[in-house]
Amino acid sequence: MRVLIAEDDIETAGFVERGLGELGHAVTIASNGEDVLHVGTVESFDVIVLDRMLPAIDGIEILRRWRAAGVKTPVLMLTALGGIADRVDGLEAGADDYLVKPFAFAELAARLSALLRRPPINDVPTRFENGGIALDLLKREVRRDGREIHLQPREFALLEQLMRHAGKVVTRTMFLESVWGFHFDPQTNIVESHLSRLRSKLNEGFAADPIETLRGIGYRMRADG
Repeated sequence: MRVLIAEDDIETAGFVERGLGELGHAVTIASNGEDVLHVGTVESFDVIVLDRMLPAIDGIEILRRWRAAGVKTPVLMLTALGGIADRVDGLEAGADDYLVKPFAFAELAARLSALLRRPPINDVPTRFENGGIALDLLKREVRRDGREIHLQPREFALLEQLMRHAGKVVTRTMFLESVWGFHFDPQTNIVESHLSRLRSKLNEGFAADPIETLRGIGYRMRADG
């Protein structure tokens, strides 16, 4: 595979380059944020390892610009910032995985291989329809019976999970892992509060609630809406 290593620490970049080279991968290194942004935009890579703290332009901003420009290359964010808020920022900016320094090379290599095993973007559905509700991932648009419904990012992500699993149960744990990207305190009501707001917007002006609550289990999008 062809890998872009965006890292300004020479020792770390060299360590990763040697390890990936020994595995037979082709590695390109860029250390300045402006160079990273340019190379990742105009050249083709199978996967990118992106340091968060780069000179000129930080990794989060680079990632946002890549995603806005339509760059869909899987990105593993590699950083010393491992707090919850830092991980949320990276994942929401478009990172596919997040690894905190210091790290073991074996784990890095395994995570990169896992990213490459994901289905090609063209094989991933980008539009879901169920019971009069249409969700378009590319346009980030939701409509119910043709009327557009404006959702916040978390609300959109919750609805996406329900639409993907229409007719099946989505548990609180599944929501936490897919929408927030990691485990939260099981006592948190973050799922319930966001779902309440989603339902309020989705059902305004409509008599039927397409989301079914299964107490103690989770939630389900009724297959017939």
